[in-house]
Amino acid sequence: MTSAPLQPASSPARRTVMTAAGAAGLAVALTACGSDDSSASSDGQNGGGSGGGGNAVAGTELAKTSDIPEGGGKVFEGQGVVVTQPTAGTFKAFSSTCTHRGCAVQSVADGVINCPCHQSNFSITDGSVKSGPAMTALPAKKITVDGDTIKLA
Repeated sequence: MTSAPLQPASSPARRTVMTAAGAAGLAVALTACGSDDSSASSDGQNGGGSGGGGNAVAGTELAKTSDIPEGGGKVFEGQGVVVTQPTAGTFKAFSSTCTHRGCAVQSVADGVINCPCHQSNFSITDGSVKSGPAMTALPAKKITVDGDTIKLA
């Protein structure tokens, strides 16, 4: 009488299982931390570049120039943008999503844009990091100033 070999049914090797689990974990991490931000440099007086975050729609009126204090700024949560006025008549715009962990910046004071989650601070002039833990500048957003109206471009 002959018998079938006593080997277990074929199953994926441990290495295959671990590789698949690692790939799935990486995909989840990249999805959670990723964004559609594309950093771009400022193009002069009226902000510049493009960046993701929020529900910004081109042509959306954000504020009147008088709403943005000189040396300060204002966060527009719904549009995912922060508008600043570093010097009289010069307006800049940046993504309001902190580049450290994706929290929304919440205030502008003393020449910096403040993120409350981990206390990162960004320059109102160019979005650069003034103090970390963030290591990357806020991406610039494009705005236009027409008379006394500030709009997303």
